[in-house]
Amino acid sequence: MQVKFVDTTFRDGSQSLWACNMRHGMMEAVAADIDRAGFEVIEVPANPIYFKKIVRDLKENPWDMMRMLAEKMPNTKKSCMGGGFNLNIIGTPTPPVLGKLFVELLVNMGVFNRSQMTCNTADQLTRIMPAAVPFLKNLGVEVVIAISYSISPHHDNDHYVAKTLGAALLEPDAIYLKDQGGLLTQDRIRELVPIMIENAGGIPLELHSHCTTGLAPLVYMEALKLGIPTLHTGIPPLAEGSAQPSVLSTARNARLSGYSHDLDEELLQSVSDRLMAIAREDNMPIGEPMQYDHAQYIHQIPGGVISNLRFQLAEIGLDDRLDEVIEESIQIREELGYPIMITPFSQYMGTQAAINVVTGERYSQVIDEMIRFAQGGYGEDSGFTWMDQNLKDKFLSLPRARELDEKGRRPVEDISLREIREQLGGPGISDEELILRAIMQGSQEIEAMRAAGPPRSYMTGGQPLKTLMLELGKHRSVRYIQIERGAGRLVLRNTAQA
Repeated sequence: MQVKFVDTTFRDGSQSLWACNMRHGMMEAVAADIDRAGFEVIEVPANPIYFKKIVRDLKENPWDMMRMLAEKMPNTKKSCMGGGFNLNIIGTPTPPVLGKLFVELLVNMGVFNRSQMTCNTADQLTRIMPAAVPFLKNLGVEVVIAISYSISPHHDNDHYVAKTLGAALLEPDAIYLKDQGGLLTQDRIRELVPIMIENAGGIPLELHSHCTTGLAPLVYMEALKLGIPTLHTGIPPLAEGSAQPSVLSTARNARLSGYSHDLDEELLQSVSDRLMAIAREDNMPIGEPMQYDHAQYIHQIPGGVISNLRFQLAEIGLDDRLDEVIEESIQIREELGYPIMITPFSQYMGTQAAINVVTGERYSQVIDEMIRFAQGGYGEDSGFTWMDQNLKDKFLSLPRARELDEKGRRPVEDISLREIREQLGGPGISDEELILRAIMQGSQEIEAMRAAGPPRSYMTGGQPLKTLMLELGKHRSVRYIQIERGAGRLVLRNTAQA
């Protein structure tokens, strides 16, 4: 069997290990080689959540990043989670016309050829996908439907049979089992894969997992035996840890087990070495193989959420209370009826848990999303029908609940782009600027981004001569550089010293 690989380095690797802090220049330094390495698909940070992070925290222009990735990686399909019509995944929905424009811009730019959409967390099979899937296919975008894996009293084999059947009816290009918490075991995947294959109607399957429990590399090898040909992996240092298994070890293990693949392992090792140098230069975490951790089966929080929680708590000097926040998240999930710990619910529960811990009183302050959850705003998939009744009553009795209920009764107004443009700056602003202002809810943070200047460049071992010249050029005492190769000689003189 030929094994295919989806690279997650720029998207889920960065989210899981670097709290989405992988910069434009970091990607630019290796993107062209990743494009040549033989991946079936490369994930890119091309959805509104990442755009907001890039503008707000990295002070970089995400549109420039998207253009760079399209230019550097013309040969490989580029994918991201998303493809729906809402630019504000966490919070009040935006008009669908904006979401459609966002997708069209990405597609026309050449940076979005494949959409990965989760189907079993918020009734997406009935609420979103019947409109989104045809829209995406008409644009030439491949559609891959993710079925999120979870452990709870409600997520049994029957759940996965029903969701596989529902996904197959939409005729996606592939279906993948998305194990965002790294919870799959070899025994469990032996149960799930056969029933998914049986009900997928011949649609290819993929596997996406995380190394949070230390079991994902073994689960991947078991998946190959069961007939799943496509695996999601990352390039070290943006692999292992709470991210996906390393493509280097997975490709080697597959090859040694008798499977073939088209990856250039030598080139990928070179890319990994350069990313390691970047990580050390900026003191970024390096993914390491994980020991088995049974706690992951209790809290089920994805690695990316833990990474972001740690980052946010550290910013306010409370990183020493991360364990308390995780424990509180466990109780909140049970009280809510066991929603799958995935975006946006894992963020909601993490935020509410942090508030409960910091204030010292549970639910003395309740975020809007918890109230919307109790109101059924996220559908039956969310688990709200199993929510603790006392807690539901508490949330629904809050004055804010009435305001949100009235707001929720008003449909998202699908006004024209002309009207939205007038609201966000006038007829002169470009489509790209319009989308940024809609995502950032104004222009203040966009102006701060532009004031920060161009993105920083990263020189790596992949450009040894350029790196040498730039570094030596910084030293005024260097009078000349002489490079010899065989009978050839190149001499560069510093004229400022003449």
